[in-house]
Amino acid sequence: MQHSLDPHLRDAARRWIADDPDPDSRAELQGVLESAVAGSPESLVDLDDRMSTSLTFGTAGLRGPVRAGPNGMNRAVVIRTTAGLAAWLSERGSSGGVVVVGRDARHGSQQFAEDTAAVLAAAGFEVRMLAEPLPTPILAHATRSLGAVAGVQITASHNPPGDNGYKVYLHGGTQLVDPADTEIETAIAGAEAATSIPREHSWAWQDTALNDYLARVACLPRGASRNLRIAATALHGVGAQPLRYALHLVGFTEVYLVDSQAEPDADFPTVGFPNPEEPGATDALLDLAAEIDADIAVALDPDADRCALGIPAGEGTWRMLRGDETGVLLGEYVLSTLDRKAHPDPLVATTIVSATMLREIASEHHARYDETLTGFKWLVRSGGGSGRGLVYAYEEALGHCVDPDHVRDKDGISAAVLACDLAATDKTSGRSLQDRLDALAIKHGVHETGQVSIRVTDPGRIGEAMRRLRTDPPQEFVGVPVQLHDRLPDSDILVFHGQASPGSAPGAATGHNNLRVVVRPSGTEPKIKCYLQVVESVPAPGGRSELDAAVQRARTFMSELDSSVRALVDNRENPAEDSNDTAHGH
Repeated sequence: MQHSLDPHLRDAARRWIADDPDPDSRAELQGVLESAVAGSPESLVDLDDRMSTSLTFGTAGLRGPVRAGPNGMNRAVVIRTTAGLAAWLSERGSSGGVVVVGRDARHGSQQFAEDTAAVLAAAGFEVRMLAEPLPTPILAHATRSLGAVAGVQITASHNPPGDNGYKVYLHGGTQLVDPADTEIETAIAGAEAATSIPREHSWAWQDTALNDYLARVACLPRGASRNLRIAATALHGVGAQPLRYALHLVGFTEVYLVDSQAEPDADFPTVGFPNPEEPGATDALLDLAAEIDADIAVALDPDADRCALGIPAGEGTWRMLRGDETGVLLGEYVLSTLDRKAHPDPLVATTIVSATMLREIASEHHARYDETLTGFKWLVRSGGGSGRGLVYAYEEALGHCVDPDHVRDKDGISAAVLACDLAATDKTSGRSLQDRLDALAIKHGVHETGQVSIRVTDPGRIGEAMRRLRTDPPQEFVGVPVQLHDRLPDSDILVFHGQASPGSAPGAATGHNNLRVVVRPSGTEPKIKCYLQVVESVPAPGGRSELDAAVQRARTFMSELDSSVRALVDNRENPAEDSNDTAHGH
């Protein structure tokens, strides 16, 4: 533990304070510095955390706690980041082009957006500022529809309340990929002090962005029925009213919002973690759905780029669908209703950690299928890098892209509209979304998925575990022989595939690829993450009893696979040293 203030750290803090244009941030960091100089252990650690590194301009941009110093989201960081982005764009011939700037309603978002716009305007770009806090997909849509050279959304998506972020889209409304991200980060490192960077408060308001987006979303439904009662929440984010507008515009009038979560609130007072995937985050939504006897429940994350669905589970209870379940429902709906004249060679895509049922659905509909690394920056570039013919993409973490021609990223609002259209269409024929999921399982196999996350106290153990799995890989899991596909050098990911002979193992299936284990380090936490899948065929005649038996076999096999993977990856003398957590679904 550090007990005295390093002179280099002290001087770096003083320089940062002198170059910070915001008086509140200067005072904040000055207070931490003075406390550290006085010997406060907590302030010494705090100052070191703020000053020893900078926020990394990685996946799509920056994200971190709102606080003073280079390792935080603050005006000085935003100004220098924007100067770096402007320089990078200019070096590539985009000087004077349109850049769209938007924001959510988190702490600091308005000021950060104004600073972003001011730096870009002073650098000679034609800046269009969204007129109010709006969902990220609306910024992505505006960037693409306006032919902008870039778009910047101030948002931290579903991060904790104390965070904010800076997300960048390039021409066409796509997220960054290497080498653009590292090149922009280099340009940011070379930027001047924030107080020396010109700012010019001259930009145009893009006040039609919401209506332009809604007009496009109104074109998405395939069916005619609108007899549906919908419960919805945006978890205190900016998506509630745009979602209501979108649903009303296409004809869904029975839309009920969770009152306590309907207005944007940067403190997110009713949820511990504003992510629909988190346990408890959707409790209020499901309570409302049961209370009003809804047909479907919809949860958006705070910037509305993710969508989670809830459905009745019998006897007055409700459950949230996993991202994979929503993914195959929407993927099958898109392909089964697609205009093949407009899309003669359609492509659908998901990630290597998502369930593989979409592949079977694509084959049935004579569509191309691709799997990419995690993240929509890769999904929208599927099919060899161009995204040619892409009509649908999803990832298991609740991201769905149902209209890639117009929003080249995940979009919770358009996904919700299409899901409600599907549910209303099924309702007219006396069918439920669960019935549709059961039919897909009978046709393509039960796809049971699980996740094992192993947290470590020593981050070095992650690299050791990955090296061990590469040099001495397992030859089988639960009696099923497996083959290793190492994704290096493209990414630090290991994929194990196995197929049992019928009757040779618990849960033995006749479908191809009936066992898959994906192992990778977490990109945000000191964890090793393992994604598990078991595929179990449903034998003829494919009725309720056969489906239930297949589900039980898949769950039994998944339980054994979970234990086997955990024992292999979590290989140490003292397993109690760290913590494990597991998630399952089917």
